[in-house]
Amino acid sequence: MTLPESFTLQDFAAFLGREFVGDPNIPITGVNVIHKVQPGDLTFVDFHKYYDRSLDSAASVIIIDKPDVKVPAGKGLIISSNPFSDFTKLLRRFRPFEPSYQNISPTATIGEGTHLQPGVVVGNHCTIGKNCLIHANVTICDYSIIGDNVIIHPNTVIGGDAFFFKTRNGDNYHYEKMPSAGRVIIEDDVEIGSCCTIDRGATGDTVIGQGTKLDNLVHIAHGAVLGKNVLIAAQVGIAGKTIVEDEVIMWGQVGVNKELVIGRKAVILATSAVSKSLEGGKTYFGAPAEEARQKWKEMAALRHLPELIKRMKDADGQA
Repeated sequence: MTLPESFTLQDFAAFLGREFVGDPNIPITGVNVIHKVQPGDLTFVDFHKYYDRSLDSAASVIIIDKPDVKVPAGKGLIISSNPFSDFTKLLRRFRPFEPSYQNISPTATIGEGTHLQPGVVVGNHCTIGKNCLIHANVTICDYSIIGDNVIIHPNTVIGGDAFFFKTRNGDNYHYEKMPSAGRVIIEDDVEIGSCCTIDRGATGDTVIGQGTKLDNLVHIAHGAVLGKNVLIAAQVGIAGKTIVEDEVIMWGQVGVNKELVIGRKAVILATSAVSKSLEGGKTYFGAPAEEARQKWKEMAALRHLPELIKRMKDADGQA
């Protein structure tokens, strides 16, 4: 998330009531989770697996729960006993909830030739391009951006919150929510089926590339990026921060794990489960998904397994 103006390390430390280490005048121009950071950003870390990644990242300032860590050159640290909660305070400050009192927010921009069917809700600070058709009961949440010539079918939700929680153990076991400060960006000539859900990024953008087509009941999670002319059939689920490159095809009920890359022109056959990144230009099938020809050979071989076991038992009995 890009901030509306530049702040400093000292500004944010004072707002959070925390001590800091580093040049107090380090500029902060954005607030982002670790996989989206760029120079000028503030991020957070509270888990040993990600300490080095965060300190070595492009982020200028890191909220961290290790007071004795060495400060990388040119960076600043905010020392916190609860980095996750402090990070969410910043998100709420710069992207607070804004109630709506009418179906089409007065802060929304809607292009020439665009038609909204009855029951459509367009949230605050949304932009919808020219010649779009938004069918009945579609909800477009705050800060969403929709290009030209887009069709969205009934009951779809664009820009719902990211599924992003931190487990809090102890007597008061619960899940602490990270408020969503990102956006959904839908580029030109996209068509989205009925009852789809496309979540906004936690701090960055969920992107649906130009010319991409989604069938009914598709879920795209926070921060996922779909390239151009992707084709996705019904009941596909794509987890957060996964990148789907141009011209990929996913047939019905494919499930894709988080933070993967699906290469250009890959084809994933129905009911497959993708647990690792896949090269482009190949066809995949199975759970876990592998190249389809190899998977089919394995399945054919398995059919002979009972007969093979019987032969081995018979051979043992004759020995």
